[in-house]
Amino acid sequence: MIRLFHKLQQLDRQLFVGINGRLHRSFLNFWLYHLTHLGGAWFTILSSLLIWLAAPQPWSKIGLQSCVALAISHLPVALVKKTYPRLRPYLTLPGTNTFRNPLTDHSFPSGHTTAIFSVTVPFMAAAPGLILVLLPLALLVAVSRIYLGLHYPSDTLAGAVIGSSVALGTVAIWA
Repeated sequence: MIRLFHKLQQLDRQLFVGINGRLHRSFLNFWLYHLTHLGGAWFTILSSLLIWLAAPQPWSKIGLQSCVALAISHLPVALVKKTYPRLRPYLTLPGTNTFRNPLTDHSFPSGHTTAIFSVTVPFMAAAPGLILVLLPLALLVAVSRIYLGLHYPSDTLAGAVIGSSVALGTVAIWA
């Protein structure tokens, strides 16, 4: 079991180096630095609140589901970050590419990834045609977190699982 854990850690680091190191381009630096904010607190909270309060039905209901999923999903994130205080990759791996004002709290799981999935999954569940736009957008936020040196791939995978699971649970309760 320990051997498997070490193999997974090694794969996690290799994927991180591939995305954070070999993938770096000035074009991506600009876009991923800005796209990452779509998973940030300001954007996810304001956009889901605005849709809930201003959109007509059924979008208003979906906005409320996103708000609830966003709020609930951050409870396990906060608990896991305290229980498993994993250092961010730029603090542990020499040569990591990072950008201005990097975060210093714990990296596991990714809060930005959790947020973007918790907010977008209710919309994807309600209107499957939106998957073509929202899933790539959510995945770009997850990849941006790795690209910016702030998270390992396993951090973003955990965030996507938490955000999606809570969102699907929220949608199921309102079904």
